[in-house]
Amino acid sequence: MKKILFIGAGSMAEALMQGWIKQNVFTPHEIYVTNRSDKERLQFLHDTYGVQTSIEDAIYQQADLIILAMKPKDAIKAMLELKNKMTEHTAILSILAGIAISTITEQLGLRPVARVMPNTSATIGMSASGIAFNAQVSATQRAMFLQLLEAVGSVIEVEEDQLHAVTALSGSGPAYIYYLMEAFERVGMEVGLSKDTVRLLMTQTLAGTAEMLKQSIDEPDVLRKKVTSPGGTTEAGIKALEQYQFNAAIEACIKEAEARSRALAKSK
Repeated sequence: MKKILFIGAGSMAEALMQGWIKQNVFTPHEIYVTNRSDKERLQFLHDTYGVQTSIEDAIYQQADLIILAMKPKDAIKAMLELKNKMTEHTAILSILAGIAISTITEQLGLRPVARVMPNTSATIGMSASGIAFNAQVSATQRAMFLQLLEAVGSVIEVEEDQLHAVTALSGSGPAYIYYLMEAFERVGMEVGLSKDTVRLLMTQTLAGTAEMLKQSIDEPDVLRKKVTSPGGTTEAGIKALEQYQFNAAIEACIKEAEARSRALAKSK
C-alpha cells in the first residue's frame, strides 16, 4: 500500500495517522489528508507529522485506501463529492460513528468497505477497536484492514450492529476514564496530595489494574473482593459508590451513548 487518503482531519484521524507513523506502517509522504474548509488544521497536521495536505484530483484516483473521517453530519455531502473523484474499486475504511456500511455503498457504489470504531489511544499504539466488513471485502483486504488496526492496538471483528455497543464502550471509553481521573485528581488534592502525586498514583493504579485483568484468570468481582477487607477502607469506599448508585450511573452512561449511536444511524 503506497497511498492512503483521509477525508476529514479530526482527532481520530490524527490519532490513526500519528500511530501509523510511529509504528512505521506508513511514512508521512504516503499519508494524504484533506477536509472541507479548515486550512489551519491541515497546516498543523502537515507541520506536526509531515503528512501531505496539498491534494490534487489525481490523488483520489491513486489512493489505495480512502478513510472516511469527517464529522458524521457532513458525511453525505462529502461522499457525494467524493464519488466522482475516486475509482470504482477503491477500498473504504470508515471511522464514522453511526454511518452504516449500506449508507456508504449507497453513496459511493458497491465496493469493499470496512467500518471500524477505534479510539484515540491509537496515538500510542493502544487503541481498542471493533471492526465490521461488507461482503465485498476479500480475504486479502480483510487481513490488510486487521493488520492496520493491530498496528495501533487490539482489534476485534464484530457484526456491524454491534458497533453501536463498541462505540459506547471502547470508542467513547477513554473520555470516561479521563473524566474519572479528573475526579481522582480533584478529590486527591482536597485530601492533601499534590496533583502530580495523585496523577502518578492513579495512572499506575489504572495501568496495574488493567494488566491484572489481562493476566489473571479471576473475574473482576473476585479481584475486587481480594482487595476488599471486611470493615476496611476499601469496603467503606465501595459502600459509598453503592450509596451514590455507581452501577446505575455506568449503565446509564453506556446505554445513552449506545442509543445516541443508533440515533445518528437512523438520522442519515
